Amino acid sequence: MVIVIPGGSGQVGRILARHFHSGGHSVAVLTRKPQPAPWRTIHWDGTTPGPWIDLLDAADVCINLAGRSVDCRYHAANRRAILDSRVRTTGLIGRVIRSLARPPRLWINASTATIYRHATDRPMDELHGEIGGNEVGAPDTWNFSIDVARAWERTFFADPMPRVRRLAIRSAMTFSPDRGGVFDAFLGLVRLGLGGLQSKGDQYVSWIHDADFARAVEFLIAREDFSGVVNLASPNPLSNRDFMRALCRAWGVPIALPLPRWVLEVGAWVRRTETELLLKSRRVVPAKLSAAGFSFIFPDWPDAARDLVARWRRTPEAA
Repeated sequence: MVIVIPGGSGQVGRILARHFHSGGHSVAVLTRKPQPAPWRTIHWDGTTPGPWIDLLDAADVCINLAGRSVDCRYHAANRRAILDSRVRTTGLIGRVIRSLARPPRLWINASTATIYRHATDRPMDELHGEIGGNEVGAPDTWNFSIDVARAWERTFFADPMPRVRRLAIRSAMTFSPDRGGVFDAFLGLVRLGLGGLQSKGDQYVSWIHDADFARAVEFLIAREDFSGVVNLASPNPLSNRDFMRALCRAWGVPIALPLPRWVLEVGAWVRRTETELLLKSRRVVPAKLSAAGFSFIFPDWPDAARDLVARWRRTPEAA
């Protein structure tokens, strides 16, 4: 297959590029800052058409992951950048694909599991999950993230595209041993002795191991009957308390200090980020994948944590 990945220079893009390149497929990553890689990397600005259009015209699959990092403070300028980098880029790709004589047969667009409401009472799946927004008592940052996700998906599905199958993947946190990724951040707390529960610890953590993420995307490409939205998450989300306990055990730390909410808020302010990743309860399950018979290699967090820790120890700092 010929696979084009706009915005594929981040952690998730590298996971997919490695997976499909190692499988013998032709992979091209569109990025603002091309770097040497085993696959092709092509410059684009994410806002205007360019020579990269020719790549899409010959592609089998487009996997759009473009979007400014949400690891920042949600002030007005960053909010605009987070929204525009997703909505405008998705709109641009849609206009280009509709103009092609030979469009990709499948367009996968990133979305996020944070589109669902703060949930501890029951799992959120694609069929019965409740989209969040304007929840009483929810921080403004949570509602902003949900608004972004809704606008992102609305733009993706906006116009008819009869020749192209479309999938929006509502991904949970994707964990790999790559430095600078979300797993690296959680493990960093454990290594500092701060791997106890965060706030009350009853908020749910939805996650997916990088091997299962890549396999799930490959599964979706092969399954012509899949379209619309699909959750990419382990079938077994767990409480923050149990999540951090298993990660500490995988690292070999017997005792870890808890982090009260006020400490998390101060730490987020110092790091110029937000606490949403740690405090919002995401209890997301992959109903469509499970019903289709997809088999997870790592359905449970303790096994996944042990594998990720072992691979993190073997991964060079520059990875």
